[in-house]
Amino acid sequence: MKIAVLPGDGIGVEVTAQAVRVLKAVHSKIDMTEAPIGAAGLKAAGVPLPPATLELVKKSDAVLFGAVGGPGDESGPRHLRPGLGLLTLRKQMQLFANFRPAFLFPELVSASSLKPELVEGLDLLVLRENTGDIYFGEPRGITTNAAGVREGVNTMRYSEPEIERIAHVAFRTARERRRKVCSVDKANVLETMQLWRETVAKVGKGYPDVELTHLFVDAAAMQLFRLPKQFDVIVTGNMFGDILSDAAAMLTGSIGMLPSASLGETSFGLYEPVHGSAPDIAGKDLANPLAAILSAAMLLRYSFKDREGAARIESAVRKVLAQGYRTADMAQPGTKRVGCRAMGDAVVAALNL
Repeated sequence: MKIAVLPGDGIGVEVTAQAVRVLKAVHSKIDMTEAPIGAAGLKAAGVPLPPATLELVKKSDAVLFGAVGGPGDESGPRHLRPGLGLLTLRKQMQLFANFRPAFLFPELVSASSLKPELVEGLDLLVLRENTGDIYFGEPRGITTNAAGVREGVNTMRYSEPEIERIAHVAFRTARERRRKVCSVDKANVLETMQLWRETVAKVGKGYPDVELTHLFVDAAAMQLFRLPKQFDVIVTGNMFGDILSDAAAMLTGSIGMLPSASLGETSFGLYEPVHGSAPDIAGKDLANPLAAILSAAMLLRYSFKDREGAARIESAVRKVLAQGYRTADMAQPGTKRVGCRAMGDAVVAALNL
């Protein structure tokens, strides 16, 4: 197992360190090499994705990723923004399918923003198309028109083959779950999304055993908080998936609990917590490492087909939650509030229980 470890910036450094400890506790001979990306890449090599980091990634079987970015990143030139390092990596490695599960551990029912009866037993998956849409579409940029007025332009763009391949992933994934796919779009006003809906419906005809429904993104957002357990697999584009998966985080008690996997056509994958770099708490031992640790479990399951190792990690996380351990983002009266490092200690200890 060759894993490229890219902690990145902010709390990415802290949470990734705990995920690495857990992986080593499960596989003592695992081969992990660390490299900079994001603001750390800018500091080390002057670019968000240093050539040496990309070369390491190409020689690895998987990537364990932290987070990138910090205050003021949006104001600089686009090619020097830390977040571009991750976007470029996804595109370079053709990681078009972003799996973002929203699973509520029973121990965290009271930490959810919703009533217990709405979220108990929650287990849904947001499948986000990862390499197209408005994040990558051309033309883009800020220009000044003939009247001297500045204009910003971004282009929402999808080709039929791009939609087909993510749709196939959605239906195949649903077959392993509860056989329900909800495709989310904005087909009532966007031609790109009209093509999305038509293409997903066409692909769906090849999976008669899977129920397919469609929702506009605004309606999907409303239903996500009204009746979240109606969903099994939600498949959607890059921008809508980014928004809906972060919203789904609050169903589970904290965004610090959501892992993710970015996959392509091979077993190679990039695994990262959904949360960002959280510069306001970076370096203070306050971050929740459980999303990063659960991302490490996804790494074992998807890239190395080690279901047993993944299950051990997930079981250890549930044990520490049952023992009452909580980081600041999900602490409640009667729980044991701990820091990032102590939570990692607890998970490592629980692996041996």
